[in-house]
Amino acid sequence: MTPLRPFPYRWLAWLAWGVCCARAESAAVPFSFAVLRTQAQELAAQPYAVRPSPVPAWLRRLNYDQYRDIRFAPVKSWWNRDALPFKLQFFHPGFSFDRTVQIYEVAHGQAKLIPFSARLFDYGHNQVGPMPPDMGYAGFRIHYSLNVPGDELGVFLGASYFRFLCRGAVYGMSARGLALNTGEPGGEEFPNFEKFWIERPAANATELVVYALLDSPTVAGAYRFEIAPGDDTVITVRSAVFLRQTPRVLGVAPLTSMFWHGKNSDLETDDVRPEVHDSDGLMLHTGADQWIWHPLTNPKDLRVMSFLDDNPRGFGLVQRERRFDAYQDLEAVYHRRPSTWVEPVGEWGRGCVRLVELHAPDETGDNIVAFWVPEVVPEPGTPLELSYKLHWVLDQIHPPAGFVLATRQGHSHTFEPELQLFVIDFTGGGLEKEKPDSGIEPKVTVGPGAALVHLNLQKNPYNDTWRVMLALRPDGTGHPVELSCYLHRAAQVLTESWGYLWSP
Repeated sequence: MTPLRPFPYRWLAWLAWGVCCARAESAAVPFSFAVLRTQAQELAAQPYAVRPSPVPAWLRRLNYDQYRDIRFAPVKSWWNRDALPFKLQFFHPGFSFDRTVQIYEVAHGQAKLIPFSARLFDYGHNQVGPMPPDMGYAGFRIHYSLNVPGDELGVFLGASYFRFLCRGAVYGMSARGLALNTGEPGGEEFPNFEKFWIERPAANATELVVYALLDSPTVAGAYRFEIAPGDDTVITVRSAVFLRQTPRVLGVAPLTSMFWHGKNSDLETDDVRPEVHDSDGLMLHTGADQWIWHPLTNPKDLRVMSFLDDNPRGFGLVQRERRFDAYQDLEAVYHRRPSTWVEPVGEWGRGCVRLVELHAPDETGDNIVAFWVPEVVPEPGTPLELSYKLHWVLDQIHPPAGFVLATRQGHSHTFEPELQLFVIDFTGGGLEKEKPDSGIEPKVTVGPGAALVHLNLQKNPYNDTWRVMLALRPDGTGHPVELSCYLHRAAQVLTESWGYLWSP
């Protein structure tokens, strides 16, 4: 007798979920964040099931140019006929976007599926093949009159990635729902937003609410995004994450950016532009009311740093350099890339902000990730519930005291060329009004691996900034050297703390 093969029970979750989807397609069903939270909790209690891709092979075989030839018809934007302040456009599956999401509209507490429709798209020169009616979309974009009517405001596309604009900005860095094992051996896990629910806005709405269900082998989670566009586009995020298993690293409010080269780079790029980056530093506002500025780098190898904290007040990846002259790029316009600042809502407890820097051979890929790692991760089945605000801004984010304007490093080829030089320029907080003999001093710390040979502080007479110059001699061990510097007068701290990890 042939033994019975065990039924692949991992498909039960998707089978049950599929039944629910089929019911939801035919009629509106009650929806709220509480309902979504329950879905995430029940999903996490089941073994993870890989959802088969519903995208036909002919769509997956499209190359980049062929996929770009598929365009959404703007006149068919969701809510366009109703003249609502927010409108939706959908991304077509295909090319590398072989995962799809189901998108629902929520009105009066009832959710109804927005079904896939080929009539929403112009397929250009592509030969169109068969497509399943329940295929779903690759993601969606939100339109709003941010600068002029019809402006694009934000995008949810790929895994749990999303990115937004503030007034006057162009797209730059991205945020994610969750980061798992980022920077760890064996690679990271990328959770996916599997479903979205979008509240139908009122005729005079200035905010849009989006919900998302996240799933991966390690977690399932419920998310609520309250999106308020403006000069400071603020997204208030509420999340409830349930673990199936405990990850090595769980990253909350992850931000992803690109840094190829900048003022502090010693990388030979053969690039005509002086700087190329979406962000140039990690900034932290600690629970102890300390401000820290850590310039980003493009390391030769993976680099991971952790900044311990208790109830952080904020952290973010910041584009501090706003002058066009610093980039000389008329197409990428890096001086208009927004900074993104994470403002915790409530107390987050003990943990650390982790910064992961990967080597970037060019500007085409993101190589910078920053996120919060809680010290205590709940047991599987117990939710991790955190809320925070994401600020997407062009205005400078900096402490009320002085702050770092620029960081440079290099060598003097005529004076002790064996020494490594660091030049740190401070400004703000009234420093420009201080006299050169006002008693301001630098406080510098050099960790193991190098010795401080020269230290100099000058007020720059050309722009009223204050310049600290460090000359270091490495000890030959090759160990990374931790550096820090701030300005003070007696017991009064006048600036944020500059921090740097230098690899001789």
